[in-house]
Amino acid sequence: MLNPNLDEIQLTREEYERYSRHLILPEVGLEGQKRLKAASVLCIGTGGLGSPLLLYLAAAGIGRIGIVDFDIVDSSNLQRQVIHGTSWVGKPKIHSAKTRILEINPNCQVDLYETRLTSENALDIMKPYDIVVDGTDNFPTRYLVNDACVLLGKPNVYGSIFRFEGQATVFNYEGGPNYRDLFPEPPPPGMVPSCAEGGVLGILPGIIGVIQATETVKIILGKGTTLNGRLLLYNALEMSFRELKLRPNPVRPVIEKLVDYEQFCGITQAKEQEAQRLMAIQEMTVQELKQLLDSGAKDFLLLDVRNPNEYEIAKIPGAVLIPLPDIENGAGVEKVKELLNGHRLIAHCKMGGRSAKALGILKEAGIEGINVKGGITAWSREIDSSVPEY
Repeated sequence: MLNPNLDEIQLTREEYERYSRHLILPEVGLEGQKRLKAASVLCIGTGGLGSPLLLYLAAAGIGRIGIVDFDIVDSSNLQRQVIHGTSWVGKPKIHSAKTRILEINPNCQVDLYETRLTSENALDIMKPYDIVVDGTDNFPTRYLVNDACVLLGKPNVYGSIFRFEGQATVFNYEGGPNYRDLFPEPPPPGMVPSCAEGGVLGILPGIIGVIQATETVKIILGKGTTLNGRLLLYNALEMSFRELKLRPNPVRPVIEKLVDYEQFCGITQAKEQEAQRLMAIQEMTVQELKQLLDSGAKDFLLLDVRNPNEYEIAKIPGAVLIPLPDIENGAGVEKVKELLNGHRLIAHCKMGGRSAKALGILKEAGIEGINVKGGITAWSREIDSSVPEY
């Protein structure tokens, strides 16, 4: 309802006081605040981006806020997901977010969708809202959100983050481009590491999420120049902003329906390939590794394929570090051959995925190995709790 009947919207005495700094802004004023109260915004995700976004939308006086999330709060979230607190660890993010929103502004209506957004439910969930804000961190959901917004004619306020860099824009607004104009095809699975694998500066999502909140409010107010047609790029290390022009691709495929986005992004195929690769690689549990280490055996090489900074955080005694990128470029393969000296090879990483990939590469070079199931995370949880879990 981006063009509501403002005569039907009234502010209470408490709201006049709460929004007083808005009301004295000529660009907002009473009319603008009524628009904010009449507006409805759906946020996909309550993670790094969703946290500041929801906090500021609630504070601004958005009348109806919908949240889609199915995850629980983990202690590793607290470094950047500022809507959640320590007392909420192990509990649903969606309820943590609602509690915090209502503490900030009890005038907000908060709708909860504690489910994974899918091709089956996306249109029904998104249809009642004026604007959709994408706070997700994976390609299948980003394409799903984009395509559903195109089919429903909804603005899609987009943001993404990685390490020290972020980007934001507004898709599908006033005839402008959509996500497929920026990324016509998804990257191969695994090419772009997740924040869990590559890390992220905790402050970064605050900046990008607030930009998304700003664009959302501007769209509702009908004021200013939005990021429609412009991709804003931010580098926190350089403290620099730059823009790229985005235009609709005249030959892009017409979006007629929602599809299987896991399959579209190659995730389904990648999972099948990974399952086949794991079946071909022998595994051992962390309990079996502990027994081997305790036995004093010397006929094996324990290989750690994580990054050097991860190795500094936590390590299994006796493990030799050769990062996966070194194995992928060939240099690490030769080093493994030198160190093996006819012994058995046992490899681990954080959770088992990267070490399985390394063993697949080494197998092609004629080196068989055993993968530690669950990696150093399982070691920390099941064997030695003094080893930090990160």
